[in-house]
Amino acid sequence: MPTGHRTHRLRGSSALAAAGLLTLTTACGGGGGGEVTSLTAMDYNLAEPQNGTTKKMLQECGEQAGVEIEREALPRDQLMPQLLQGASQQELPDLMLIDNPDLPQVAATGALLPLDEAGFGTEGFYPSVLRVGTHDDTLYGIAPGVNGLALFTNTAVLDDAGVEPPRTWGELRDAAAELTRGDTKGFAFSAIGHEEGTWTFEPFLWSNGATLTELDSPEAVEALELWSDLVEEGSVSQSVVNWSQADVNDQFLGERAAMMINGSWQLPVLDEQDIDYDVVPLPVPEAGADPATPMGGEVWAIARNGGEREQKAVEVLQCLLSDDNMRQWAELNAYVPAKEDLARALAEENPQMAPFVESVPTARARTAELGEHYPDVSSAIADAIQQALAGSGTAKEALAQAQQSVPDA
Repeated sequence: MPTGHRTHRLRGSSALAAAGLLTLTTACGGGGGGEVTSLTAMDYNLAEPQNGTTKKMLQECGEQAGVEIEREALPRDQLMPQLLQGASQQELPDLMLIDNPDLPQVAATGALLPLDEAGFGTEGFYPSVLRVGTHDDTLYGIAPGVNGLALFTNTAVLDDAGVEPPRTWGELRDAAAELTRGDTKGFAFSAIGHEEGTWTFEPFLWSNGATLTELDSPEAVEALELWSDLVEEGSVSQSVVNWSQADVNDQFLGERAAMMINGSWQLPVLDEQDIDYDVVPLPVPEAGADPATPMGGEVWAIARNGGEREQKAVEVLQCLLSDDNMRQWAELNAYVPAKEDLARALAEENPQMAPFVESVPTARARTAELGEHYPDVSSAIADAIQQALAGSGTAKEALAQAQQSVPDA
């Protein structure tokens, strides 16, 4: 899911946020004198097993670098306000794990360490993975693993109907109609009114040749019309405007949807249930084209906290991104490892991950076109989707309104 697109969303108290700020102001700061024996880190991995694994990896990598890691985990909706406030006061944690589309907002403050300046090696990483950690042509963050979107199909339902997994938009439309029977809709996706909805729509937008800077283009309108037509034709429930990706997965598990768009993080959930499913690449407008999926996942970044603090943070980051840790993180989250050779090995071991691995080379950074302005435009796109699918405006009208949020080139 977007956003490191895991579905766990936990909310904490304002007291926790205050505690986090106290940690920043007392433990971070610039590179003062004396030997560096501890570093600070911040992330939003509150859910298990990510919470325990993050803590363990930081502890072990800190020991290798000869420092103690003082880690603070905050609810996701509190992390960015905390980091932006810390950046403005030059009091960021030494290491931070940030949802990749949020990185440009922090990088734009000038408070992050350019990783190439620090001599950080990137050999073996997917170029597309490095792009999601790049702002203004400078690498500020690196992901240990990434996620993406694919089409999940209920194998038994498709076999009973004699329907093959669709590869094009036309096939998708026909298959969704054929598979809509009784209480089962042919297709489901998240069109909820925030980033999850935008993230799910972006493959349709991009694969049709549209961009995030020209939302009112004919190509963008055609993509949103496909979605609104599927709802109007009854192949997709209008309730998708209220469904998160977790809700969509529930519909699929309950056999109320024969096909769905969802992310690799759902594979462990599905494997715990008695359901026969398959995963294939997302349908594209014309046969033979490559899906253009948005890349999800978090990136590690380092603050400009001076001298030895930065050097120690680089050592810790190199450990966090070791092959062993990368494999462990990918397995834990059902992510694709950020290094190509590790990803190819994963696809061979787990065929259900193969479509996600295949999508990484052509996956896109959501912020590549808009940088730190992406969140505002994403919100406007989500609003346009809601309008078009709810029937309160045409796709053309809704996207014309969304275009007003795009900053001047």
